[in-house]
Amino acid sequence: MADQTQGSIVIEADPAVIMAEIADYDSYPEWSGEIKKVEIRETDDQGRGKRVSFEVASGPLKADYVLDYRYKPGDAGVSWTFVEGTNLRNMEGEYTLAAQAPGKTNVTYTLKVDTPIPMLGFMKRQVEKKIIDVALKGLKKRVESRS
Repeated sequence: MADQTQGSIVIEADPAVIMAEIADYDSYPEWSGEIKKVEIRETDDQGRGKRVSFEVASGPLKADYVLDYRYKPGDAGVSWTFVEGTNLRNMEGEYTLAAQAPGKTNVTYTLKVDTPIPMLGFMKRQVEKKIIDVALKGLKKRVESRS
């Protein structure tokens, strides 16, 4: 994923617990304020979302999009690719989970977004950084509050 933005956070939980929360797409509207609606269109052989539709809104900006998910073995993370959407041309990303110590996991979020609105490179990275920051902090709060 060339020209990507990345952020990391340490979460007080094992990778399996974090992965279960990441794969619980239906709960995203509860902890990610910008995601308004989620629909799991297809599941994999383990019942996890394989093709998922999202409706997001951040202020006056709105987008609908569908992503395909691929899970890494051993609760090591998940990556996604863009299928289709409105107000978005592409979105690729991944969560990578690495156990640091018993009960602690480093979570890295990598993201590349392409919108139909022309943006300078640094502005686009600022938008991606905000998305990553909000997602990582929301995930941390969600996982640690449920432990």
